[in-house]
Amino acid sequence: MYVPNSSRVAPWRQTYWDWRAAGNFIFGGAGSGVLIYAATAPEAMPILGPIGAVLVLCGLLCVWFEIGRPWRALNVLRRPGTSWMSREAWIAPWLLAAAVLEFSPWLAWSRIAAAVLAIAYLYSQARILNAGRAIPAWRHPRTVPLMIESGLAEGAGIGVLVGCLSAPASVAQSWVGWSLAGLLLLRMTAVVWYRAGLRRDGAPQNLLRDLSRCVPRLLTLDACATAAALAHAAWPRSALSIETAAVLAVVAGWWWKHTIVVRLSYNQGFTLPMTPVRGAGVTGPGSRPGW
Repeated sequence: MYVPNSSRVAPWRQTYWDWRAAGNFIFGGAGSGVLIYAATAPEAMPILGPIGAVLVLCGLLCVWFEIGRPWRALNVLRRPGTSWMSREAWIAPWLLAAAVLEFSPWLAWSRIAAAVLAIAYLYSQARILNAGRAIPAWRHPRTVPLMIESGLAEGAGIGVLVGCLSAPASVAQSWVGWSLAGLLLLRMTAVVWYRAGLRRDGAPQNLLRDLSRCVPRLLTLDACATAAALAHAAWPRSALSIETAAVLAVVAGWWWKHTIVVRLSYNQGFTLPMTPVRGAGVTGPGSRPGW
């Protein structure tokens, strides 16, 4: 990576992946979550399939715009055996086809196929971020469950919002509030677990500082969304509470993904294993600035 000057050895924030790269995880994860949610939604909501497909396609377009030479994008298909990005690209067309087929008479089978492919797509996305070995916030193994839980919560939130608009009776049930609250609690647990893992295993000071500022905001949003979802579970005929929970679930998830991809993306900087000496003598201790 480019280093502005030779004295800058502490971790600095990378600039190669910007909002366009974050858009792939935002829209692709939410679209996958919508398709997974659609597998449990009533048959009166076949529109969830196309909505999930459009979101996944928007994520792929963000990646295409982010590539320096977009017309070479097909090279991503070359290494499905070693690259999670290649696996995501190979899954995408089958996922889009299964999602669009939710308009067909074979609704149940297309939903099941789309849900299975969406799970594979969401997992591939999480592993793409985890493969960024130079970025401590991405390479931590707890990034994977965090991204998966966020995609599921976002997809459920979008599915609930669509249900409120197209089939209000389908969301006027207590299990909708319980399921959304459960997904939000799982995401909150994953966030806390992720932060604890970074603190335990070591991370750049700048990353831990920004993380300490961002995590309470996300937990506050998720706590408010969980409370609203539980209120709907207790009083299912109140649509306002579940709508509020759904909006907060989506907004918080999208904001968090942008944060982890763009704001928390500090690299590991430079490490001096030991202090060299001129001529004969004993080497000094090493140095790891910024950690």
